[in-house]
Amino acid sequence: MNHENFSVKIADSAVEFRCCDGDSVLQAGLRAGVGLPYECNAGGCGSCKFELLEGEVADTWPDAPGIREKERARGKRLACQSVPVSDCIVRMRPGDEFKPKVLPARFAVRFLGVEPVTRDIARFRFSDSGRALFLPGQYALLRLPGTGTARAYSMSNLANDAGEWEFMIRRTGGVATTKLFDVLKVGDEVHLDGPYGLAYLRENEHRDLVCIAGGSGLAPIVSIIRGALASKACDERAIQLFYGGRGPADMPSFADWLPAEEGRVRVHRAISDPVLVEAGWTGEVCFVHELLPAKLERPLHEYAFYLAGPPPMIEKVVRLLVAEHRVPQSLIHYDRFF
Repeated sequence: MNHENFSVKIADSAVEFRCCDGDSVLQAGLRAGVGLPYECNAGGCGSCKFELLEGEVADTWPDAPGIREKERARGKRLACQSVPVSDCIVRMRPGDEFKPKVLPARFAVRFLGVEPVTRDIARFRFSDSGRALFLPGQYALLRLPGTGTARAYSMSNLANDAGEWEFMIRRTGGVATTKLFDVLKVGDEVHLDGPYGLAYLRENEHRDLVCIAGGSGLAPIVSIIRGALASKACDERAIQLFYGGRGPADMPSFADWLPAEEGRVRVHRAISDPVLVEAGWTGEVCFVHELLPAKLERPLHEYAFYLAGPPPMIEKVVRLLVAEHRVPQSLIHYDRFF
């Protein structure tokens, strides 16, 4: 591990922090409690762009889609993909809304086991010797042995004193998920860095919750719903879950994670591929966002929304909410992943 220690100063401000152990500019800033703007932490969304005024950084992903070549030529970089190799002065605009409520940290966890959730999603469990601290809906970066890179996965459980971290992960055929599903053995060590993410449960919004998920977006949504059920501040808030998949095999058993006795969670299921409809399927056949106007009793701007899933799904939901129903952006919570 690189133990060099460099200073990163934000121009025209008093903000300065140290970057060491191979951290990116973004990771170092967040560890120092600085509210650097970001979303995916993986080079895809472009939310963490900054201007490099002085110094030098190593670009860990020169082809990252979150930045254009013309921007690079003007000195722009992605904070999540830039590792300082000297002291640096940068121009970016921190914001209080990005300040981490739980400072991210790096540590090792042990693999405890895995169990299936759907045909291609499984729940992976890890533990460490300390407390597991994060907000419902946040994610962590997992660095698996032999992969060389870290991948972002959302937690599906809640913060706990036992040090347990749970993730619902979809098999994609990539290096990381192949390692997780086919190679990782109980007791193996994995390096975890987190928590990260801005689409966490807002306990003080005082609006009923609408949670919309597709695919492995199930993980943060399950965590958010669990958090709302466990929070006294959310006692009076009704919860509706909309979950979409291609076919019936993509539908998890929500009763495994959401206490049936609560009676506060209404679940709406939809499959999008009519070809995959099987005898006995009683749910809807449509894209999941198409259910919202029909299933929600009140005007959509009266709810708080939490979204997680494939980028095309997120884009369609946001367009529906903002353009067609005038839902304020401040009531729509999601982290963009690509």
